[in-house]
Amino acid sequence: MKILHISNYFYPHIGGIEQTARDIIDSIGNSAEQKLICFNHDKGNVTETTGNVEIIRAGCFAKVSSQSLSLSFGKKLKKLVKEFKPEIIVFHYPNPFQAHYLLKVIRKCNCRLIIWWHLDITKQKILGKFFSGQSQKLLEMADRIVATSPNYVEGSKFLTAFSNKVTVIPSCIDELRLSFGENEIKRAEQIKSQYSDKILCFAFGRHVPYKGYDKLVEAATFFDDNVKLFIGGSGPLTEALKKQALGNERVEFTGRLDESELKAYLIACDIFCFPSVTKNEAFGLALAEAMYFGKPAVTFTINGSGVNYVSLDGITGIEVPNSDALKYAEAVNKLAEDEELRKAYGEKAKYRAEECFLKKTFSEKVTKLISEVGGEENENSD
Repeated sequence: MKILHISNYFYPHIGGIEQTARDIIDSIGNSAEQKLICFNHDKGNVTETTGNVEIIRAGCFAKVSSQSLSLSFGKKLKKLVKEFKPEIIVFHYPNPFQAHYLLKVIRKCNCRLIIWWHLDITKQKILGKFFSGQSQKLLEMADRIVATSPNYVEGSKFLTAFSNKVTVIPSCIDELRLSFGENEIKRAEQIKSQYSDKILCFAFGRHVPYKGYDKLVEAATFFDDNVKLFIGGSGPLTEALKKQALGNERVEFTGRLDESELKAYLIACDIFCFPSVTKNEAFGLALAEAMYFGKPAVTFTINGSGVNYVSLDGITGIEVPNSDALKYAEAVNKLAEDEELRKAYGEKAKYRAEECFLKKTFSEKVTKLISEVGGEENENSD
């Protein structure tokens, strides 16, 4: 079987969609011949081989509203489909520019289409309206649509109309990448020892609007005095967040963390804070990773997002009304003063992460999907 993957970018570029594309390719492994086409960060076109997968990167000349633009992508995709003759195309949405060219070639090739629907276009409202027709056509042509949570299916104006085609495959965490040793344990002990009289909260990610860190910093003004909050990561809002937190000794920014340091903070913390506020947070991979470390989480309610599917209110953590900083602080304070509750939620969080979000489970579901779609293709060709 031949499978062509179409993604915005690909490893070593780090991002949720890119990681999912990589996880899908790893899950399929040598059972199929695979190629992937994506954008390159600069103007140059690059073709390389990673493992046994050929990666074609089309050079970009600009980026508009987070959408990369390329002069060569259309020609490369057309040539690739004609010469490679894929039996299945896996397309990662949203990506309107790539979708434009995909719709042109998909009608002329005898292949099945799987759309991995990561999120609706919500941030760019004008673009979202402009490309709604394109999205509709893609979904009509798709043989299968993959969503990362049932919550997202129910909350998407697009997916609800095609629920008969939808398969839910949650994103996965890689337990091998999250494994830790003596160095991480010692560093975690150092952190806990330095703040031995504190309940430690931790949050990390890109400092961008939908992540809700401004609401978390606001909530921290209502934290009890024995609560300490570490915020990892960086982004365009970092300086504004630091200014907002000025004078609040409960808040400390760690800056960007390497993998070892990140794991140390996940080990050391008592509560994980995940304050995302919009559907741009479609799943919450960092949340699932913290749960794997046995940490209770505090989240906001986000209608139609997978965040409240990953962590369950009253089971693995506490969920509060969206953007309500005071309620968020009350939830953190409740966990901070109740060690037994933290332990109970943490144990169930770890169990849920291991039961639902490990790579083994993800790979089994991907393998089953590819087998089913490939079988459909064979039936149609008989």
